[in-house]
Amino acid sequence: MNTAWMEMAAGGDAPGFGFVVTGLAVVALLLGAFILGVRLKRRRPPRPEEQPRMPDGGPVRETREQREPDAMPQGRGRLTPHELKTHGNQADRTSASQERPRWNEGSSGSFGSGGPGGG
Repeated sequence: MNTAWMEMAAGGDAPGFGFVVTGLAVVALLLGAFILGVRLKRRRPPRPEEQPRMPDGGPVRETREQREPDAMPQGRGRLTPHELKTHGNQADRTSASQERPRWNEGSSGSFGSGGPGGG
């Protein structure tokens, strides 16, 4: 018996082969558990609280409006965005005129168009 153990130890293949087989078994078990979980998740219908609901005020629609530009504070030096009133975003006020700004008549509105321009 002692000789058999010495031959296995000298060969060195038995422990390495065992680790490879054990590793492959663990990978196969993990892969099988993942595939089973995906199948179960697909089969289960969503619960009512998981489904999207309409807001209380009804459907939300897009609104378009012209906003008033905010004035920059004067005389305090350099400002960072978080020091501005609305944190550097658009102003809070709706403009009195809701007419969209357009470019001059006779001009294409792009730079270098070669046209006569409007002025």
